[in-house]
Amino acid sequence: MKNLSSQAMSPKALICVLLTSMLFFTTNVISAEPKVTTYVEVMQKNVHLNKSTVEELVTLKGIGHKRAQAIVAYRQQIGAFKSVSELINVKGIGEKILNDNKDRLKI
Repeated sequence: MKNLSSQAMSPKALICVLLTSMLFFTTNVISAEPKVTTYVEVMQKNVHLNKSTVEELVTLKGIGHKRAQAIVAYRQQIGAFKSVSELINVKGIGEKILNDNKDRLKI
């Protein structure tokens, strides 16, 4: 039996290793694709003003953690939203943010 550590790999063995590694990397790229789809689905999902958590509210355009907390605080202090347009009453929410998200907002 020959000592493999002192010899270079044969061309056939090298090709085999390269093809195997290409298969591994291709599989990783293909398996990563659904994550993009999942993110797009989240960004299109409806947000219910009276039920959504801070984490769900931050998926809205122009709504960061602080504004999402303000929406939840408003809901706890004043009560349930009666209409989507009532969101304007929350500090930091203006017409632009409301209009940018109107299609995704539900009561």
